[in-house]
Amino acid sequence: MVSRRFTTAVHLSAEIMQQRSYEDAVKKLNSLQTNAQVLEQIRRSRGRLVQNNLPDMIGFTERAGVKMEDVDKLSVIHISGTKGKGSTCAFCESVLRHKGLKTGFYSSPHLMEVRERIRINGKPLPKDKFAKYFFDCWDNLLNNGDDDGKDSMPAYFRFLTLLSFHVFLQEKVDVAILEVGIGGAYDSTNIIRKPVVCGVTSLGMDHVSTLGGTLESIAWQKAGIFKPGVPAFSVPQPENAMTVVADRAKEIKAPLHVVPSLEHYPGKLPDLGLEGEHQLLNASLALQLCRTWLLRTQDKDKTLADEERQTNTTESSCEDQSTDEPSAKKAKVEFPVAQTFDVSDTFRSGLKNTRWCGRNQVIVRPQVTFYLDGAHTPKSMEACAQWFKKRADEEKESESGSVARVLLFNLTGDRDPNSLLKPVMKCNFDHAIFSPNTVNLNLKSSDSDLTNFTVTRDNQLRWCVENQRVWMALRGAGFQPHADPSSCDCKDGSHVIKNGHDDGPYSTIFPCVSQAIRWLLGGRDPLIPAFCRDDLPLPDFISQASRLQVLIGGSLHLVGTVMKVLGPEIVGDV
Repeated sequence: MVSRRFTTAVHLSAEIMQQRSYEDAVKKLNSLQTNAQVLEQIRRSRGRLVQNNLPDMIGFTERAGVKMEDVDKLSVIHISGTKGKGSTCAFCESVLRHKGLKTGFYSSPHLMEVRERIRINGKPLPKDKFAKYFFDCWDNLLNNGDDDGKDSMPAYFRFLTLLSFHVFLQEKVDVAILEVGIGGAYDSTNIIRKPVVCGVTSLGMDHVSTLGGTLESIAWQKAGIFKPGVPAFSVPQPENAMTVVADRAKEIKAPLHVVPSLEHYPGKLPDLGLEGEHQLLNASLALQLCRTWLLRTQDKDKTLADEERQTNTTESSCEDQSTDEPSAKKAKVEFPVAQTFDVSDTFRSGLKNTRWCGRNQVIVRPQVTFYLDGAHTPKSMEACAQWFKKRADEEKESESGSVARVLLFNLTGDRDPNSLLKPVMKCNFDHAIFSPNTVNLNLKSSDSDLTNFTVTRDNQLRWCVENQRVWMALRGAGFQPHADPSSCDCKDGSHVIKNGHDDGPYSTIFPCVSQAIRWLLGGRDPLIPAFCRDDLPLPDFISQASRLQVLIGGSLHLVGTVMKVLGPEIVGDV
């Protein structure tokens, strides 16, 4: 009887003989996505087996040929949080790269191509290197499984996480900046045993089916990345969340400090490469993380006592901020605040030159301006609305002709559309478009970095119908019972979903982003061909406007899909 291991090896040898391109790697990676039905079962279980996540992840990592002893050698900055963790990571990466260090940066999700998740010196991993390192891990996982077939392949995010460790070790980065995926305590990235420093960004209500339905339970998860004796920093949190974070730090024996506002640092306020008022706290957290990392790694002679002297022991009020917890107390609790310091020219340059696409990003074209922000929590949508209104109002004042504002929106997962759409009502949109995160209807999903098997197309369309219903309710508009979201019209070979509700010229549903963008622009941009329908003409206030202001939000996946549709000639390098 031929063993499974021998059969696998023979198959693998034949496979290796074939060309293994980036596209081949993406196809295999997509096969690791959890399908919608299995994902729903996991959600219903409320993570009862979540305690097995880290042991399973360690097993997958070592099967892939990445030993934990080697992972321990990575010099890691580990960052969790609900809002702003990607931006904070981007600030850290840019600051340390400007210090002359070779940086590795692992983040999620990607916008257009999966290799964006693993960056070396700020650039997405080149396609050839991604494919090489991918198949290093893939082959080891296949070869090192049990003969009886008990060992499966890791899920999508787990594979990318262990792949990032392999890449950073092979590329010999000086520092690895890791963004937590979901939660923290049981997140795949938390197999890191010896980070140099940890950070927690703003906390809020998100992924409640996995992390729990209270801000306290979410804070417990996010602070789970702390390690004994490893310095930890947090931005100011709502009082109930801050108490949990502090208790976790005490339990784990991690020295914790709250970062000061960026305005409190000596000298001129640093210029930031990322827009939005909320970035001030993210930048302050990044400064503290980078400075602490440098103290602990670059000056080996500094003692722990010397490090402690760099921290202010005075107590600082941490007042409850706006939160999704209706019962949150409006109380003040005292926590130690980190000391400010002179921000060097190198640090300032790093902050100023930080780029993080799809977050508070503005793309100006001759007759249309795209405002892209992957905000997908109530607090981040509030910040997005504040940023958009300020920037769009400034642009409108300088425009001589009429301006029309359009929202392109989608959400994913178990999020509440009412809490995400309500903050943007004050932005005075003339029209709203709802679309799934699908590039176009003819896309071969097996070839796409944007393939998503975690939700069915019908469910995506149903969400769009519900989003439109909520939008109409918030506008105070009446609406008719919705049509079947799976029913489509065919015209010239293109499928167009019927409006979910009768909302006249005020909102529209499209089955894919390509049709939505092409219809909205109506030939305004020579790089984007028009999509015209006789039965769905553009409203006059859109077609006759001298400029369109289009906000894309609710989902980072939607932002990435829009960027894919716009193309590199418009978006530029990611």
